[in-house]
Amino acid sequence: MRDQLRNLVRGAYDIQKLRIQMGNRVVANFKAKLGQVPSQTEQDTIDKEGKELLKTLRNSYDTMMEGITDFPRIKKFKGDEVISAYTELCLVHQYMDLEKSEKFHFNQLKTVLQEFDIYNAFLLDVKGVGPAMAGIIIGEIDIYQCKYVSSIWKYSGLDVAEDGKGRSRRKEHLREYEYVDKDGKTQTKMGITFNPFLKTKLTKVLGSAFFRVGITKGKPNGKSKYATAYVNYKHRLANHKNHIEKSKGHRHNMATRYMVKLFLQDLYVEWRNLEGLDVELPYHEAKLGMKEHKTG
Repeated sequence: MRDQLRNLVRGAYDIQKLRIQMGNRVVANFKAKLGQVPSQTEQDTIDKEGKELLKTLRNSYDTMMEGITDFPRIKKFKGDEVISAYTELCLVHQYMDLEKSEKFHFNQLKTVLQEFDIYNAFLLDVKGVGPAMAGIIIGEIDIYQCKYVSSIWKYSGLDVAEDGKGRSRRKEHLREYEYVDKDGKTQTKMGITFNPFLKTKLTKVLGSAFFRVGITKGKPNGKSKYATAYVNYKHRLANHKNHIEKSKGHRHNMATRYMVKLFLQDLYVEWRNLEGLDVELPYHEAKLGMKEHKTG
């Protein structure tokens, strides 16, 4: 069932990516119509100006389609000052279809996730974790394969590499893998050691969600213990002799990883207990004798 959920979530994000690409093409088309030079690069987001333009196009499209059950034929098309050509209507219609499909697929997750105990018992109550993020976590992480919390950290790309730096795509962090080529011969190649999709969603999406929920005007508001841990840890870094010279962005990334790792530690304990699996102490407690750091 976890594999099906993973495919469902990945499929929803594939549609989202296609919708964003289509949105950028629609924006570029109408910018060119207005005499502006469109961007030549393929983006994975839609900028503020593009979103405003799409909003205007959506309003024009909705007005044209009001009371119409079938898509209008070219002979019956009547444009307005925004969508003046039939091809433009078709272009916007494609975007609207993708937007509708994306919304439908993500809404399905709310129902599907009710079949998973970890969602009902833990993730549902964590502020900042919505259905999409819960689907990613459950679908991408196999808790039966994660004997230690460090197993999850490593798979998520949140562990520390041998050089003492956070895991990344750096050349020195790559590992050699064997694979069979198209001719059936065993070859080797260098590759990353973590799930890049999971890492991006945890550090960028979930991290930002914790900030929105738990931080007000730069200070913890008590609604998320993970956001509180982020603020406290970032303050410690800013006053530590080994980190004080690092940029604010660097310290932000370090504190974000720390915050997400704390969340994953709680997830590990709850999930392993729910599945009747052994729960091991983190390395710093089991091997180094350090006490658990309270997050509030």
